[in-house]
Amino acid sequence: MSLRIWGRLNSINVQKVVWTARELALPFERIDAGGAFGGNRTPEYLRMNPNGKIPVVDDGGFVLWESNAIVRYLAAKHGAGTLWPAGLHERADADRWMDWQATELTPAMRDAFMQLIRTQPAQRSQTLVDASKAATEPLLALLDEHVGSRHFLCGEAFTVADIAVGTVVHRWFGLPQPHAPRPNVERWHRRLVTRPAVAGVLTLPIT
Repeated sequence: MSLRIWGRLNSINVQKVVWTARELALPFERIDAGGAFGGNRTPEYLRMNPNGKIPVVDDGGFVLWESNAIVRYLAAKHGAGTLWPAGLHERADADRWMDWQATELTPAMRDAFMQLIRTQPAQRSQTLVDASKAATEPLLALLDEHVGSRHFLCGEAFTVADIAVGTVVHRWFGLPQPHAPRPNVERWHRRLVTRPAVAGVLTLPIT
């Protein structure tokens, strides 16, 4: 098996990579690392990723880190014309949404996730949760308007953009807090979670 993926599966960034590999029907080996599993600060791991973060992939000797870069790489290598759009403008559109996920959506929702899921109730800060929600909901409103006339983020075809943004939206919807109604995003999200490749990935509890 030439593709190896390091990272625990409850990591949103690992989920992106595993989902992509499954969409492409790639055989792979996943090795638990990070969080409770540790192993990501060893000299061997740091030689692969000096940041000590997950995921990392080794594809036949080619080592790559940063989840969106890995998703793009796998899609370009194995999914040209499908997950990786053939046209220059279509690829740029997918890139745009992947960058938006990394620079806007994920930072906005991070505190709500960390407080509601990974912080013990007695130590939680409702102030951080409220600020995170206030930052995230306008982005979901933007997304709701965008997908209102589309099946997927870049039109009628499922692409890498849907994987990157979809993992984050799925996590947001799974947080134990009220959400503003976003009917278009909710329809789009339902299309994503019914895809066979998400089984065992997005179907896991959010932890």
